[in-house]
Amino acid sequence: MNRILRLSIFLFLSLNLSAQITGTVKDTNNQPLPFVNVIIENTYKGTTTNDDGYYELNISEKGNYTIVFSYLGFKTKKEKINIEEFPFNLEITLQESSLSLNEVVVNAEDNPANAIIRNTIAKRKENLEKINSYKADFYSRGLIRIKDAPEKILGQEVGDLGGGLDSTRSGIIYLSETISKIQFLRPDNLKEKIKASKVSGDNSGFSFNNAIDVDFNFYNNTVEFGNEIISPIANNAFSYYNYKLEGVFYDERGNLINKIKAIPKRENDPIFSGYVYIVEDQWTLYAIELDITGVQARIPAVDIISLKQSFSYSEKEDIWAVFSQSIDFKYKFFGIKGDGRFTAVYSNYEFNKGLTKVDFGPELVSFESNANKKDSLFWNKIRPVPLTEEESLDYGIKDSIQEVRESKPYLDSLDRVNNTFKLNNILGYTYQNSFKDFRLGFNIPLGGIQFNTVQGYTANGNLFYTKNFDEFRRYFSANAGFQYGFSDDRLRATGSLTYKFNDRTKSFITLSGGVQVAQFNATNPITAFGNTIASLFFEENYMKLYERRFIQFNYSEELFNGFRFYSSISYENRTALFNTTDQVFYPQDDKVYISNNPLDPSDFNNAPFENHNIVKLNLTGRFNFGQKYLNYPDSKFNISTDKYPTLVLGYEKGLGATNKDYNFDQIKARLYQSFNIKDKGRFSYNMRAGKFFNAENIAFMDYQHFNGNQINVSRRGNYTDVFNNLGYYDLSTNDSYLEMHAEHDFNGFILGKIPGLNKLNFNLIIGAHNLATPDSKPYQEFTIGIDNIGWGKFRFLRFDYVRSYQSGFQSDALLFGLKFF
Repeated sequence: MNRILRLSIFLFLSLNLSAQITGTVKDTNNQPLPFVNVIIENTYKGTTTNDDGYYELNISEKGNYTIVFSYLGFKTKKEKINIEEFPFNLEITLQESSLSLNEVVVNAEDNPANAIIRNTIAKRKENLEKINSYKADFYSRGLIRIKDAPEKILGQEVGDLGGGLDSTRSGIIYLSETISKIQFLRPDNLKEKIKASKVSGDNSGFSFNNAIDVDFNFYNNTVEFGNEIISPIANNAFSYYNYKLEGVFYDERGNLINKIKAIPKRENDPIFSGYVYIVEDQWTLYAIELDITGVQARIPAVDIISLKQSFSYSEKEDIWAVFSQSIDFKYKFFGIKGDGRFTAVYSNYEFNKGLTKVDFGPELVSFESNANKKDSLFWNKIRPVPLTEEESLDYGIKDSIQEVRESKPYLDSLDRVNNTFKLNNILGYTYQNSFKDFRLGFNIPLGGIQFNTVQGYTANGNLFYTKNFDEFRRYFSANAGFQYGFSDDRLRATGSLTYKFNDRTKSFITLSGGVQVAQFNATNPITAFGNTIASLFFEENYMKLYERRFIQFNYSEELFNGFRFYSSISYENRTALFNTTDQVFYPQDDKVYISNNPLDPSDFNNAPFENHNIVKLNLTGRFNFGQKYLNYPDSKFNISTDKYPTLVLGYEKGLGATNKDYNFDQIKARLYQSFNIKDKGRFSYNMRAGKFFNAENIAFMDYQHFNGNQINVSRRGNYTDVFNNLGYYDLSTNDSYLEMHAEHDFNGFILGKIPGLNKLNFNLIIGAHNLATPDSKPYQEFTIGIDNIGWGKFRFLRFDYVRSYQSGFQSDALLFGLKFF
């Protein structure tokens, strides 16, 4: 069947099949009106018009109906109809409504909008609690467009993005739909069973626009929208908003509706701007039309997001409930720009029918079998919001393209082009077989050229092979790495084999081995790049290294929801290393490199440990309390929660050492959490504790080391795992220890309220850090810093002042931080 004929049939089916009541809603100028609510009176059954003003309302029984058409800014229209046969066509023209202030007395001394908002705030909790639970049908459609897409990003080919681009490289890059059943229990239990899921150009894909992602309730004090955003009817809303009564109008029931403009007092606060529509006397929400910028939402790539909600009233339940919602956005980042819309329709509500916590569990989303295999006949029958012509074309084109692009001849032809070796592949090349889904190649990263005083300059190279199974749920990978040190004239190599068993428990097994240069602190507190700069430019060789010959076996698996088990056992041969070079770009007369001995920086002749062999065993369990998850067919995606901390328990043992003094045992624990404190910012903490046994004379690399920072530069983003004014090995211990970090990001709560400074959109951060071991006095650090420094959307700088104490004041420092998304 040729492509034009297939598209014609697809469009015909999309626009006509199974539609019971159809029509178009236009204004008096004959222009189509999008997002008009079309509802059967006194029910929550209905639909909305699409961007072309077209609607389809599925009614299965003939008879008399009253259909209500409502749209903000236009007079609501009711049509009584008698359906004797299907399909039934109903064309509607809506007239613009005029706002009036005649119904209210405007007093210059008392802003009438403030009185309306105060009454609404006073009823906020009552209206919130009116809906204790509900069940409903849910439909969502997601659309993302791109404009003038670049052909390359960071040197990589972009391609045609699934076939959705036209000759100007503009078009739809994501289109999907979801049909589901949802149930809710106050305050925040939401469960979703997806009946059907469709992604344009991917007949086995699952859409990511779920109900849990668009559950915005403005009766709560804050709305989670990238950031915790203050609702215009929150208890403390008057601290963030000014209000203006734009006018009033009457709805079809005779209710007086107040149109209130919410005006931000400070442009960079986490707040909205726009309009809230409030029902007089009931003081409930009738509709909202609110905007938020990417700066306010802390979503740098987004320019602006527009959120609309329309509420529907049922006399039977005496409840106003969200019927339809749309989220429109525009984005621009690194020269990539576009827009999009996510539409949601809620219907067939059942309120307060006795749902309890027993009806909810950690599973947030689940799928019916073959939910992603529904054909176009199913979708055309059940879809509540008809497709636009643009969307229908996108489905038709991409579905046709997919058949071709999954064929072996096409994939082989694509591989022949991509596998051609070119001059720019000298430092990296990948050969792939797309049909069999494997790739192999090599790379010699320029970032692998580093410097340390043990090896001198180093150069790295990597070989890799990856084979994917079951749509990337299972895979096998083999990797080999090579590193050559030019000063110590040594080539060292490592290799690993990894197999992922599934995408539910995400079980991994890895066998690795080889010879490598390792830091005494296995968490690698100083980066190779940072050490290179510190050494060559400032003659500060902080990195301390030893040689590790090893063979190691790792296994990890989620044993049950919220608990993941990690294990490793290795046989290691450890050898001490010494400086082999004193090269520096800018030598200083009063300065020389220190030794590679972390126990005695002035000792260039003696090793910090005796060369030895040892077996290392590590067992770790991580508990994510309160963990929720999305249950996809053959896949599980875990969702952590801010409400509960994460606990990590571990046991480490050294045994079979050639020097018996090097055998040891250690138990350890870690507790960490990060959560928002309403509109006051985000608080994070991280605590560690542990105890060694039989470890009086163990090798230094087996001590508990604490992340220090002596180069006054950090790329960590947050500092809840580092002491920024402590030497890398100053307080390492083989006894008991307690480490505590806390940091609070005010997220504009303080600086956003200071005139002048609030224009900069900076964030104030304070922190406290403590370390206690038996062999030293308690060590403390206190920090105060400014984050979110930069320009426009590029805000990746942070500055902190650090002050440390140990039996009194020790020293202070300025810290320069870099954060990249």
